[in-house]
Amino acid sequence: MKSCLIKRITLTLAATIFGALTAFSAPYEKGQAVEAFTAKDQFDNAFIFKPAETRFLLVSYDMETGKKANAALTALGKDYLPSKKAVYVANIFGMPGIGRMFAIPKMKKYSHRIILTDDAALIARFPEQKGKVAVLALSGGKITSISYWTPEAEPVDGLLK
Repeated sequence: MKSCLIKRITLTLAATIFGALTAFSAPYEKGQAVEAFTAKDQFDNAFIFKPAETRFLLVSYDMETGKKANAALTALGKDYLPSKKAVYVANIFGMPGIGRMFAIPKMKKYSHRIILTDDAALIARFPEQKGKVAVLALSGGKITSISYWTPEAEPVDGLLK
């Protein structure tokens, strides 16, 4: 009886530690498969990320870079990202509720779809360079390259080929 309880506690503890380590895994690297995830867009519509159906994944991490990226993507039109099989994800983790009250309605004015993530473990999986948008090129759900886009300084077209 006592050994059974110890086994259960040990297994539970091991599963908890493994789960915690997985939640804060290192960022994706070239050659790795990107995991599917669910989120919502700026209109509160459900979104399921399907890596095998996606060619490019763009991830912005901060509000300032996101504003610049959104301006550039809006100028390209609402059909630009879907035509490239590209998904744009904006990190809203850590944004206070009052900030969301103003930011999300502004996001609804953009012509393209913005996938909003409020999941620290998910956003931690994407590589980051301050002030830039990560651009992950995918093939069959695996990363073939990682580059970074500076929205105010360069067009995104060159990265989505």
